[in-house]
Amino acid sequence: MRANGSGPRREPVGTRESLGTRVPLGTKVPAKITALFWVIKLLTTAGGEATSDWLALGSHVTGAAVETGLLLIGLIWQFRVRRYTPAAYWFLAYAIAIFGTGVSDTLHLTVGIPYAGTTLLWAVVLAGIFIVWYRSERTLSIHSIVTRRREMFYWATVFATFALGTALGDFTATTLGLGYLGSVVLFFVVIMIPAIAWRGFSLNAVIAFWSAYVVTRPLGASVADYVSKAPSLSGVGFGDGRTALIATVAVAIGVAYLAVTRSDIQPPAGSAGPAGSGPAARAGDTGRQQGQAMHPR
Repeated sequence: MRANGSGPRREPVGTRESLGTRVPLGTKVPAKITALFWVIKLLTTAGGEATSDWLALGSHVTGAAVETGLLLIGLIWQFRVRRYTPAAYWFLAYAIAIFGTGVSDTLHLTVGIPYAGTTLLWAVVLAGIFIVWYRSERTLSIHSIVTRRREMFYWATVFATFALGTALGDFTATTLGLGYLGSVVLFFVVIMIPAIAWRGFSLNAVIAFWSAYVVTRPLGASVADYVSKAPSLSGVGFGDGRTALIATVAVAIGVAYLAVTRSDIQPPAGSAGPAGSGPAARAGDTGRQQGQAMHPR
């Protein structure tokens, strides 16, 4: 919605968007994107892949119920809190990693869509979300997640990246014949491209962030598959269950560290500072905020 042609309407932080809605009081994502963010993100992608594969070893109905239950708990928790909380944020990210893997694998294994098809499907879905999000909000910056609508766009994007990454990782490993280790090497090289382009060639930080974010999924999933799958499938045979357990413990340790140190917590609304330095001002795409998108300076 535009007012006098001045751009999309910005809802004041902490106001009520609809009756009975608990709206954000600050940004709902990490304020600082540090190296630890990327480590935990890779661990959630690896853990989500291994956990979903482990659940699929038993009853598919039970596995689907567990994955859906975790997703619902994560959504309720994350949307109930009113500013970024590490435990709620990363629980939902992990739940989406598990659920997204299950959905993507179901389209291939049950519906019968080849990996090339599911990869293309999720790429189109992801592109569509980005287009609708930008047309609605005129920004894709994660530092602008200060309204319920933007938060929904953000988590829809996260889901699409997880589903796409699962399909793409399987496509390179099996359809293209690279194997899991070959896929790890490929995606490691690819993920370095936006990082180098941002730091050395002034690539727009929002583009750099989302480019790297998308690639973390096939990279982490390929690592998990290489570690967990049998040698006959080009893995080392550690097992899905043990891989999922180790990844989960590692994520929990990382999140606990963030909760204690508060190193990525957004300052609360109304905190002391010069005029225009509060959360509403930080919601825009300033150069400083964009610079934080890949790594704090």
